[in-house]
Amino acid sequence: MKHEHTFDEYIDIVDEHDNVIGKKKRSEIYAKNLSNFRVVDAFIINSKKEIWIPRRTINKRIFPLCLDTSMGGHVETGETYESAFKREMNEELNIDIEKTPYRFLGYLTPHKHGVSAFTKVYEIKMGSAPNYNKNDYVEYFWLTPKKLFQRIKNGDKARGDLPKLVKFFYGA
Repeated sequence: MKHEHTFDEYIDIVDEHDNVIGKKKRSEIYAKNLSNFRVVDAFIINSKKEIWIPRRTINKRIFPLCLDTSMGGHVETGETYESAFKREMNEELNIDIEKTPYRFLGYLTPHKHGVSAFTKVYEIKMGSAPNYNKNDYVEYFWLTPKKLFQRIKNGDKARGDLPKLVKFFYGA
């Protein structure tokens, strides 16, 4: 199934068990501060256990110029988590997950884990930075979790769930 990626795409709304119960435009979801929608995130890690952490561009609608997961995106209406993961990896990092080994790290929910949406998180091991989309990110850093948390403590802004996801999957 081909999805049109638009500026204000429709996103499935889910119940507390992650069953689709409707759809809303992305802008409406954020205007109402909802958490009953789906997202995918991924981390790229190298052999030194450093995480590839990019900085979002200034033109991002939410969290401009903030540090972010290696890849993050919304599961659009009609998509599965896995198809959204595949699409977003290609759009943001020019990585074809059909040809790149990855692993599923886990599934988090707003109710149980305090994240902003129903979230599936993946991991890819790479020794070098991906050929990332310059419309998504302006720069990047290879950081251990400890160095990431130090940057945030020192005032570097981060996307809301980034510290939670790093702590949950990689510790403090």
